[in-house]
Amino acid sequence: MSDSEIDRIQVSQLPERYNLARSAVYTRLEALGLKPEKVGNRAYINAEQLKLLDELHEFIQTGRSTAEFLEMKGIQKVEEEPSGMSSGLSSVQPDMVKLIAVIAREFAARLQPVPTENRLAYYEILEKAYRNGWLLSTSELAELLDLLPSEIREYGDSFSEAGFVFTRAGYRVGGEVAWKVSKPVK
Repeated sequence: MSDSEIDRIQVSQLPERYNLARSAVYTRLEALGLKPEKVGNRAYINAEQLKLLDELHEFIQTGRSTAEFLEMKGIQKVEEEPSGMSSGLSSVQPDMVKLIAVIAREFAARLQPVPTENRLAYYEILEKAYRNGWLLSTSELAELLDLLPSEIREYGDSFSEAGFVFTRAGYRVGGEVAWKVSKPVK
């Protein structure tokens, strides 16, 4: 049977297919957010999932990272469960649990009073990044601008905020998008 005819494949066959350790295969499945289907005591992935795994494998073979692949494909990285979270609850409704966790973090962050002298400190950091040519990661930029990283990703290759222009400029170590800080031309 050729790859074009594959309806589903056992997960146990994937380590041989990619010449990887079993744990590496499961790491890739998790990173891509793929959930194998259990039939009896065997786990399977479907043809669409296999195609995505094949694309990731080819991408990694070119020397690039899983994080770069996820960014290129627009796939949200799967976050680990916060410690103490009921695994039974998260396996039933993982999206709802993640949403509640995000809302709880947002409320906690907003309930903490910000000293007056620190409210505008992010302008100083952005000005320093602009003057020194520093490239900020998506998570650093999100923290400075009080945005979610997903909001920044939705802006595309360039956006303006707080009197600065942010332009995609490659990747930082760890696979996050790097952003160049500049000022609008007057």
